[in-house]
Amino acid sequence: MQKRRIAIGVAVLAGAVTLAACGSDGKKADASATTPGGSDSKPAASSLSWPAPADASAQVKAAGLPMLGQEGQVLHIHSHLDVFVDGKQVTVPAEIGIDLVKQQISPLHTHDTSGVVHIESPVKADFTLGEFMTEWNVPITKDSLGTLKTGGGKELHVYINGKEQAGDPAALKLAAHDEIAIVYGSSSTKVQVPTSYNWPQGL
Repeated sequence: MQKRRIAIGVAVLAGAVTLAACGSDGKKADASATTPGGSDSKPAASSLSWPAPADASAQVKAAGLPMLGQEGQVLHIHSHLDVFVDGKQVTVPAEIGIDLVKQQISPLHTHDTSGVVHIESPVKADFTLGEFMTEWNVPITKDSLGTLKTGGGKELHVYINGKEQAGDPAALKLAAHDEIAIVYGSSSTKVQVPTSYNWPQGL
């Protein structure tokens, strides 16, 4: 299914682009890379979404990842991400990590708004939540989500398969069929944290 979607821009010219610009290893060593700043504000209440960055290649570079000419096949797994801000679900945009203009794709990317994160790399490597959130331009730390900060009654919690995670959320490794939930808001705002995702056949 995902191969059909990427055909709109990336896979069509796969043979025309090489890995020369990003190195032959397929990945930088810093697996928890994030950048400061991020989107200028919280998601708009009407749309509840931070858009995909206009310059996907720049954000992938900021995450310390390469841009590829085609999806890698040595490592091919998927995680699912849910994001909640003040009790409302935030849409994970399509085409994070995909540069349609340059016909390139990160090993860490989305095709649609389902929240499925595709990890498709030409080399075996660990990929992290921090790398993906940097690609989205919504960097995460233990006390911030993009420009949203903890304190003043606001809290940030990250869960994997329903279990809350301690430590730096940016360093959390993405694993096959993990259900990841990022929850930001006051403790009085209740969110039903998902413990699993109903994976379509073939993912």
